[in-house]
Amino acid sequence: MQVKRAYVASLDKPLTSAQRLIFFKRLQTLTNKIHATNAVDQIMLDLTADICDLFDCDRLTIYAISPDGKQLVSKVKRGLNSFKDIRLPISDQSIAGYAAGHREALCIRDVYDEDELLRISPHLHFQKAIDQKTGYRTREMLVAPIVEAKSGELVGIIQFINSRHGDPFTIIAQEGVKELCETLSIAMSQKGRNIQIPPSKLNYLVTEGIVSLSEFETAIAAARQKQIDLEEILMDEFLVPCEQVGAALSKFFNVPYEAYQAERVVDVELIKRLKRQYVDENAWIPIADDKSGLTILALDPEQVKATRVVSMIFPAVPLHFRVTTRREFKKTVDQFFGQPGDSASVDELLSGLEDDDEDHIGGSTDVSAAVENELVKLLNKIIVDAYQQGASDIHIEPRPGKEKTLIRFRKDGSLVPYVEIPASYRSALLARIKIMCDLDISEKRKPQDGKIKFKKYGPLDIELRVATIPSAGGLEDVVMRILAAGEPIPLDKLGVLPHNLKRLKETVEKPYGIFFVCGPTGSGKTTTLHSVLNYLNKPDTKIWTAEDPVEITQKGLRQVQVNRKAGMDFATVMRAFLRADPDVIMVGEMRDKETVSIGLEASLTGHLVFATLHTNSAPESIIRLLDMGMDPFNFADALLGILAQRLAKRLCGECKVAYHPSKEEIASLLNEYCAELLATTEFKQNPDAAKLKVLKTWMRTYGDEKGQLTLYRAQGCDKCSGGYRGRVGLHELMVGTDPVKKLIQEHARVAQLFTAALEDGMLTLKMDGIEKVLSGITDMKQVRVVCIK
Repeated sequence: MQVKRAYVASLDKPLTSAQRLIFFKRLQTLTNKIHATNAVDQIMLDLTADICDLFDCDRLTIYAISPDGKQLVSKVKRGLNSFKDIRLPISDQSIAGYAAGHREALCIRDVYDEDELLRISPHLHFQKAIDQKTGYRTREMLVAPIVEAKSGELVGIIQFINSRHGDPFTIIAQEGVKELCETLSIAMSQKGRNIQIPPSKLNYLVTEGIVSLSEFETAIAAARQKQIDLEEILMDEFLVPCEQVGAALSKFFNVPYEAYQAERVVDVELIKRLKRQYVDENAWIPIADDKSGLTILALDPEQVKATRVVSMIFPAVPLHFRVTTRREFKKTVDQFFGQPGDSASVDELLSGLEDDDEDHIGGSTDVSAAVENELVKLLNKIIVDAYQQGASDIHIEPRPGKEKTLIRFRKDGSLVPYVEIPASYRSALLARIKIMCDLDISEKRKPQDGKIKFKKYGPLDIELRVATIPSAGGLEDVVMRILAAGEPIPLDKLGVLPHNLKRLKETVEKPYGIFFVCGPTGSGKTTTLHSVLNYLNKPDTKIWTAEDPVEITQKGLRQVQVNRKAGMDFATVMRAFLRADPDVIMVGEMRDKETVSIGLEASLTGHLVFATLHTNSAPESIIRLLDMGMDPFNFADALLGILAQRLAKRLCGECKVAYHPSKEEIASLLNEYCAELLATTEFKQNPDAAKLKVLKTWMRTYGDEKGQLTLYRAQGCDKCSGGYRGRVGLHELMVGTDPVKKLIQEHARVAQLFTAALEDGMLTLKMDGIEKVLSGITDMKQVRVVCIK
């Protein structure tokens, strides 16, 4: 290869034989590395810095030939922080284009010197657009064609820009580029010419500034070295969220991105004709079928479209494609087919359960051994899926005749459909549940209660509380509550407002007395009590708990499981506690006079007692306890406080929309908040001034520097359900102050107790909820749902 140049040769600096020897020794090492690599893109990732160092240049560009053979397309750009491809015509209109068209190497002293370019060709020009955009000044350039030795076919162009010493590229560099091009031509012919570094489907991550070019190149090198997917490296080591990787894929394939949806209702009919192995190998799965057509989730939608396999499996159906990340695709496949370790998928488990078997409809539990085995696996999968999706309850709801049995999960307080079971096997499924919790399978006319220790039957160490209830048509419903063992939530992270948190800590730190947490079933009473116990749990404190069942375990607590069948009810356990030298006693529930009396006695004899009640509000709890026959004087002396609680749906942090409320909306919120305070002395004397005081407090606590409040609306996204995800506690803390105790001794009405508590600083459930609306945690719709007043 002859290197053509148009500047005076005397500008070249002389090189010693030692320098020449060192250069070609380094070049030999570099060519050995190129031959040892597995792919051309690995050459470019791992060795471009070495090539630049050897040729002592600032920048390196390698061009490939476009499919039509008329253009050069940049595939490697060392030193240029851009992912946009450079496209040059194979013509004298550019320096690289000239080298490609004439198969000549060029060494240029200054690309801006028109006379120098004219001496090479009257039509030769330097493309200045990149310099103008980046502010970089290109001077020296060494360009050479990469030609396949046997066929003489042009493979690409290599271009070195700006020697680091500021002089034209040396004679030795001009000689060395010939040997480098020969090596690259062999490597590119053997290992493939499709140089695409970095992969173009993820270019968006760099063009949008999510990761830098150097970080991206590092990630690709790490992915190659560790033999794992690039997406995993980006998400795990560079902390790029799934949504941003998905957005890059969406941009590249020009189809919408579909995030993983844990609440997705699996339609087993969609995958009836597909096997998991095929889905894993071909990387596509149908996820939804509606009036608009069939939605296909794929890792490479273009490839799936090109094969036309989907159209053959699902003929005459409009197809809509979605793209997702590999991690989310795997989770979606697991959702449809079950975990890889599962013995079978939902589809496989249901495929043999036909709903036209007349012999079984009507209540027979006799099924074949094979079907029974499938039912056992199916029930295990239902429980595992419910736990993994964060459900609190599983509802199994048989319907009369040939209608399928519906299974629903309760998540964040709302029921969502999961799957339907053929009517033929509803009785066998219920019989299996009864066997798992040692209930009478022949008894179908009375409700039964039991427990399942799932560790015996499946991979999870959880317990389920089971209730069977006879329903119309000779059927039985089943509700299973998942009692997942867990750690207590720290008191400071319970979601209690600072005002209430301070008063709560002061109250429970008292050495003796009785404290109640009240609210309906599922309102988080036990969770709150365990948070309080965790706060009090010290090495010098002995804490006994009586629970049914023990859901949350803590080191340092002595926890007792109530067993009524064995005669171990709450009252019996509490009597035993009093002889076991306790400092603190926690009772799961006080539902009768005997248990309350023992708790009251324990609190009056120097013990700190905690308990739960099923009542609506803190003041109502006092009247309920007095109605049980408690002595008002002893009860008033013992009472530390009562915390009423509800759970409201929390706004999804990913998609909630901020807005500034209008004056009318603020006035409405203020009226609703202050309606609870109308009976207090301050509001009776001057309601307008009292309202203004509340508003000023809001502005000081929740307003911005412009004096504006910010509220949030639910919107809805792939990660939430209708704009809500998770729940937040609303609290009403009534402390046993002297005015409250005096009213208890006088058998005061609820209204009087309520007013006294408000005077002492109590926030009602609705007031607490409105404060959390102002904090952006929830909205008024959800507060009103749980605050009936």
